[in-house]
Amino acid sequence: MGKFVVKETATGFKFDLKAGNGEVIATSEVYTTKAACLNGIASVKTNCVGDVQDLTVEPVAEVKHPKFELYTDKAGEYRFRLKAKNGEVIAVSEGYKAKASCENGIASVKKNAPEAEVEE
Repeated sequence: MGKFVVKETATGFKFDLKAGNGEVIATSEVYTTKAACLNGIASVKTNCVGDVQDLTVEPVAEVKHPKFELYTDKAGEYRFRLKAKNGEVIAVSEGYKAKASCENGIASVKKNAPEAEVEE
């Protein structure tokens, strides 16, 4: 089972969503307060049911928020970002060499986030 790990940084708090094997699936921005970080976790749990909008294919199908956006970065790696109902980015992935690996990352967030424990 996955877990959210809250960490204090020099400028605030952030979280990582980790799979059962300890691998980081997604990470957050830095929040100014711990309460805001915990709200971010709650938002991921709520919004991870969204569909996937694949920005790597033409034409791009329109998908309403909440959603995962699958895209390629400047280095040509595949990444995803989870957007809440209001369009705010609430979690992002690492870069993946293969699109299938990125899709597996999205599936892992959908599987692990809803029931993940929070470790502070």
